[in-house]
Amino acid sequence: MQFWKDLSLTSVVAGFVAVLVGFTSSVVIIFQAAASLGATPAQQSSWMWALGLGMGFTSAGLSLWYRQPVLTAWSTPGAALLVTAGAGRTMEEAVGAFIVCALLIVLAGVTGAFRRVMDRVPQSLAAALLAGVLVRFAFDAFLSLRTDLALVLTMLLAYLAGRRLWPRYAVPGVLAVGMAVAALQGTLHLGSIDWSPAHPVFTAPRFTLGALVGIALPLFVVTMASQNLPGVAVLRAAGYSAPVSPLIASTGLASLLLAPFGGYAFNLAAITAAICNGREAHEDPDRRYMAAAAAGVFYILVGLLGGAVVGLIAAFPKALVLAVAGFALLGTIGSGLAVAMKDERTREASLITFVVTASGLSLFGVASAFWGVVAGALALAVQHWRPAR
Repeated sequence: MQFWKDLSLTSVVAGFVAVLVGFTSSVVIIFQAAASLGATPAQQSSWMWALGLGMGFTSAGLSLWYRQPVLTAWSTPGAALLVTAGAGRTMEEAVGAFIVCALLIVLAGVTGAFRRVMDRVPQSLAAALLAGVLVRFAFDAFLSLRTDLALVLTMLLAYLAGRRLWPRYAVPGVLAVGMAVAALQGTLHLGSIDWSPAHPVFTAPRFTLGALVGIALPLFVVTMASQNLPGVAVLRAAGYSAPVSPLIASTGLASLLLAPFGGYAFNLAAITAAICNGREAHEDPDRRYMAAAAAGVFYILVGLLGGAVVGLIAAFPKALVLAVAGFALLGTIGSGLAVAMKDERTREASLITFVVTASGLSLFGVASAFWGVVAGALALAVQHWRPAR
């Protein structure tokens, strides 16, 4: 059977690392967003249930259907938006806004509007965007040497040795070495994880003009510009051509179904997707889809065991998570920069895209990935525009 033939240890580990990085990097913001809307502990647990299952089934389903590493995620900038925009709003109003946002995402997918925008982004700019999004994780990995020199340095040596001796298993080796060192240091606390199951809590929507303008529309904009745009760019920069419109529509449908339970917005992943579609997931690009499918299974498990989320965050030292993510992404960053700088005609525009994206610039609530593309496209237009004769 093709499924078992394509399954490998490296794919499973890549999927686990993607989920670990995704949760530990932003789950705190999710709890803050739910709290700002007055969520009860049961509703907060329901949010984790909905988000875990939504990401899990869309990631596994889309990856297995298209046989490409399609990884989805919750909207991190959307959650940050809710922390402030949700103040003074009820959970019922927020759910109504989530449903409207989901309908807008579905509309952007089925009409092909978002695909037409992405088709205008040159490959070199998409590669520069990818490198710019990911490079901060490499920076964080090496900067963590200041806080835990022994752990991170040992993991770095394990990575270098792995790339030399067993390149296919370099990242699993780094993770295993990091966990072993953390256990010896007494900073690995797997026993603290609470494996209690999460239960869905239905919240009836209430549609108000204030929530539509204050939550639904901004949530749609930041999700499409800050998440789906780099998500598509990551896929294309890695050489995959899954159809954009069905992917976007699928995330919108998942949001629509799970909004009453806390699934506020789903989108294509960018950073964690790069872990699944890089060479560390598998040497054969045609078999890397299993990494995203494995990540989907891990997402579902975490969603069903919502109490494990907080414990999982506390179990792994922060330096370990930063190091394994940064080292796993080095190859993808290098490939992105190589493609971005290859064509001399678009080199400067690609460089501007990379720098603006890597800077972390945020304007009007929209993250740097969007502004990186805007800046690169502007540079390209100024340098190569010719008046029509």
